[in-house]
Amino acid sequence: MLNLSSVAGARPYAAVTAYCVSKAAVDMFTQCLALELAPDKVRVNAIAPGVVVTNLHTVTNAVPDYPAFLERSKATHPLGFVGEARDVAALALFLCSGHARWLTGAVVPLDGGRALASAR
Repeated sequence: MLNLSSVAGARPYAAVTAYCVSKAAVDMFTQCLALELAPDKVRVNAIAPGVVVTNLHTVTNAVPDYPAFLERSKATHPLGFVGEARDVAALALFLCSGHARWLTGAVVPLDGGRALASAR
């Protein structure tokens, strides 16, 4: 089983309290379910991405100036760029494959180092 979390599940960010709390719940759900399902050999992990280029923000109009948001986000990710859907897909494929057969209960950050940086 694979859950989708966010770097916001482990770090507080202003003005998105409900989002942060819901992703923290996904993290704990992942870990608890991993323990519950381990006797049945079911692995449960989560991916916790940073900013990823998608149409989510534009469709929901959550970010009025999306191009500017993406540009600012480069500075909040220590590697200096934001993710793409293919980055998340590649990790998802790995986590669901036999190559990750001994990995369960993990919340894997995929965020260009954002979780390492300050919340500001």
